[in-house]
Amino acid sequence: MFDDKKTIFALATPPGKSGVAIIRISGPDAISCLNQLTIDPIPEARKAVLRTIINSASNQVVDTAIILTFPGPNSFTGEDIVELHIHGSRAIINILMKLISKFNNFRLANPGEFAKRAFLNGKMDLTAAEGLGDLIESETLIQQQQAIRQMQGKLANIYDAWKLRLIHLLALIEAYLDFPEDDIPENIIEEVSIEAALLNKEIALHLNDQHRGEILRRGIYVAIIGAPNVGKSSLLNYLAKRDVAIVSNIAGTTRDVIEVNLDLAGYPVTIADTAGIRESQDSIEQEGIHRALIKAENADVKIIMLAADDQSSFSTEILSIIDDNSIILINKIDQNQNLILSNSHNLMSNAINISVNQNIGLDLLIDKLSSLIADKFSPSSDPLITRERHRYHLNKCHEALSYFSLNKPLELACEDLRLAARALGQIVGVIDVEAILDEIFINFCIGK
Repeated sequence: MFDDKKTIFALATPPGKSGVAIIRISGPDAISCLNQLTIDPIPEARKAVLRTIINSASNQVVDTAIILTFPGPNSFTGEDIVELHIHGSRAIINILMKLISKFNNFRLANPGEFAKRAFLNGKMDLTAAEGLGDLIESETLIQQQQAIRQMQGKLANIYDAWKLRLIHLLALIEAYLDFPEDDIPENIIEEVSIEAALLNKEIALHLNDQHRGEILRRGIYVAIIGAPNVGKSSLLNYLAKRDVAIVSNIAGTTRDVIEVNLDLAGYPVTIADTAGIRESQDSIEQEGIHRALIKAENADVKIIMLAADDQSSFSTEILSIIDDNSIILINKIDQNQNLILSNSHNLMSNAINISVNQNIGLDLLIDKLSSLIADKFSPSSDPLITRERHRYHLNKCHEALSYFSLNKPLELACEDLRLAARALGQIVGVIDVEAILDEIFINFCIGK
């Protein structure tokens, strides 16, 4: 159990004026504090009741509220919890928060402290806590679905099952450490060796996921790349459905990266307009071009934009950026039906002819982009790795199992299995987690 005896409280809904606001209280004095907030009896557990909230010092009415109690350990945090559903007036919120803060042994909750107490009281593992954080932050359907799977323990179930298999292997051979004069039976050696290799293969396959889970969590990055004046900014404005980038006939207008977040068929996508790539003597424009090339290199998907009325837009430097993750657009076909393809790239047959100004071919572009993203990043039926922290410890587990061999001294072979099990335990929070707790929970909302 969590040994902090303080009772914490926080506004669990966004600050500001609203129809209803919720104040959440958790800790040993959560339920008994209702005796100071209302003259009515404390309600039954998990039963919503209407109560008049009073300031016992002045005997003034503060508000009428719906009150819910959740006695521990059968609550979110594992402690006694009270929720006060009050009117969302700033005045009422401020009065009630100030009133509660004066109670003995009460303090305002830190960010994520309710979820942190839930973890420390054994109500969830670290991956479920991280999934809860991702659910709160999710902006698209795909992100929500991935977070729900993780919050429900789908990822932890995989790692716990692997850890149990490692413990079983340790149990098969560890007894022989105390009896070094006894040889390990051949059937035990064969079983342990086969199972360890099979488990390591499963972990390697899990790691070989092209970082899809992490990419879906943070968003798919799409960079629009091309020469100046090919229509990159106009395309960004079209996709964003608003004017976010300056459109001008003057070359070099875009000098920095302009980004817009979109929900594309449920996938979180960041579209980036970049500086036009060309030779330039302007130091500021050179920096913009440098940043554009970096974005092109690191993008999950590239939109390579060319112009039908400008032979220079088909430069070798731009065409060399094209790869399997690229969509090629030839813009301004309304201005030149005879496309300039005399020195075209061999991938130009896959190009999409568009006109941003005339709204030609843009539906085809969106379909192509959606299809490419779905093919590359669609979540599998199995839960995906969603954080670099998970990947780091999985690699440590994989490394330890790769070193494992019963041809080594038995003490060293057992240590390899222990290291592998410990690495899996650190993912779900069984072993040595204190150093990473604050990093995980600090990004949560107050009141969660």
